[in-house]
Amino acid sequence: MGSGMAETHVVAISGSLRDDSYTRKSLRIALDAAEDAGASTELLDLREWELPVFDADTENAGDAETFRERIQAADSVLLGTPVYHGSFSAPLKNALDYCGFDEFEHTTIGLLAVAGGRFPITALEQLRTVGRSLDAWVIPLQVAIPRASNAYEDGELVDEEHRELIETLGRETVQYAHIEPDPASFESGENVGADD
Repeated sequence: MGSGMAETHVVAISGSLRDDSYTRKSLRIALDAAEDAGASTELLDLREWELPVFDADTENAGDAETFRERIQAADSVLLGTPVYHGSFSAPLKNALDYCGFDEFEHTTIGLLAVAGGRFPITALEQLRTVGRSLDAWVIPLQVAIPRASNAYEDGELVDEEHRELIETLGRETVQYAHIEPDPASFESGENVGADD
């Protein structure tokens, strides 16, 4: 980790596999704000990673080891997901299943969800629970972008209120990157598979 002056490193995971993904575009806005706040950043685009459906018997399948190393190197992790059936995406769930306490304990997590419809909140609450079960510190601010096709025009975010929220989340991944975490959460005691 180096000295106390080490640069804060923020990693974003995009849970969308769509080429023209609003989730990915939104995460890039957040990462730009994190860079402006002094962080180094990296976007982990799950289209570019070979992560087969998680099987605990082959937990180092594909790119899993390298993927975990990238997460472990982060001070803060932004989780971005499209909303499918009121929940977060299968690619993001699968990527998170490859990770555990080693990657996320005492890490700061920011949450962002994008929906075609009106109600992206349940996906964010479910991701918040995942973060708590890994003893991460989840930023209280979370960004929900309903009706994403209205917020974006020609690939650009035109909704200034959402832009402000996304940029705030990006800055907070830097601001709270080294927050002193609470004691282990109740949920983490139930998370018996996370450190197998």
